[in-house]
Amino acid sequence: MEPCSCDTFVALPPATVNNRIIFGKNSDRPCDEVQEVVYFPAAVHDNLKEHLKCTYIEIDQVPETYAIVLSRPAWLWGAEMGANEHGVCIGNEAVWGREEVCDEEALLGMDLVRLGLERADTAEKALNVIVDLLEKYGQGGNCSEGRMVFSYHNSFLIADRNEAWVLETAGKYWAAEKVQEGVRNISNQLSITTKIDREHPDMRSYAKQKGWWDGKKEFDFAATYSYLDTTKMMISPGRYCEGYKLLNKHKGNITFETMMEILRDKPSGINMEGEFLTTASMVSILPQDSNVPCIHFLTGTPDPERSVFKPFIFVPNISQLLDTSSPTFEDSVKKKPQFNIKPDRRHPLYQKHQQALEILDNKELKIRIQMVELPPPCEGATKFLQMPEKNLCQTFKEMAPKQNQKKHLQQTGQ
Repeated sequence: MEPCSCDTFVALPPATVNNRIIFGKNSDRPCDEVQEVVYFPAAVHDNLKEHLKCTYIEIDQVPETYAIVLSRPAWLWGAEMGANEHGVCIGNEAVWGREEVCDEEALLGMDLVRLGLERADTAEKALNVIVDLLEKYGQGGNCSEGRMVFSYHNSFLIADRNEAWVLETAGKYWAAEKVQEGVRNISNQLSITTKIDREHPDMRSYAKQKGWWDGKKEFDFAATYSYLDTTKMMISPGRYCEGYKLLNKHKGNITFETMMEILRDKPSGINMEGEFLTTASMVSILPQDSNVPCIHFLTGTPDPERSVFKPFIFVPNISQLLDTSSPTFEDSVKKKPQFNIKPDRRHPLYQKHQQALEILDNKELKIRIQMVELPPPCEGATKFLQMPEKNLCQTFKEMAPKQNQKKHLQQTGQ
């Protein structure tokens, strides 16, 4: 299985409509992995002697943590993406380069996403939280449940109501780029080149010591710490370049609907299919007016093209999100050996989503479709009914008017 990652996007005024920042992410993970949407309230931690248990290791707790909503693989502590009550949003990507990935268990990039959201009320403060924890505890460990080994370094896109930051790492070394207007995206490759607004104090000297940089030419983080030819990065056919094109195609008119359509785009590879697929998606509206609430849309189910983005707003007295919370099991992450059979982590929404897709894809649909009043001409109807079964479902959706589909589904009780 070829390791793949995700795509995260941000659009800021003047690229957006109504003076808003729009954040979006597709989480691309192993196809059999369930992603849940969970809420954790703000909390005060009086006993700081008690350590905080992350996915693999324990770290020091802080006096106060903020309320958060997370979209996360159901087996671990951290998250692929999420937001907090102050309008901070974070998504992470897997990246690889010249610096070797550490096999030792440390903080996962997904742990760092959650910790940044719990401990910071602005995007730059979240960046500070992540790089401080990276320096103290390091990053590493298997990012997949089960026997498949899937380890990587991380990049992050962090946004709030006013600005965004791209943070990219190679082991403990990192570079950060501030984004104050326009559009920016990240994928599973280093993308910070010569515009570096903050960096690890030893990042350049380490690169020089390793022979990756001669200390004379302009420092290019992506070119130095990865194997990329950064001159070709924006014209290659990869997802990073395709995502950048889609953002720029709509520049000046980007809304949350635009971002959802980008996340649903399959020709670009952004909406991924196969052994790695888009298992969950998120889009957030971050108004620059602090009196207007942020709105976070999350799918909690695979394939955004066939999923509904459901809104979440931070309000008082939120209860746990029962329909999107997975069953809990004995801690299988640290258990040796792990489960021989993966536990069923499907939450109620995931199960209902699967049932709906089975109805849409059911081979018996051929018989029911014959009841539908098809549009003229007659030749089209005849051709339609003679199609192979495997093509019927998709053709039905393309050919039949939406009102007839709705009428048919009502008649058949689906």
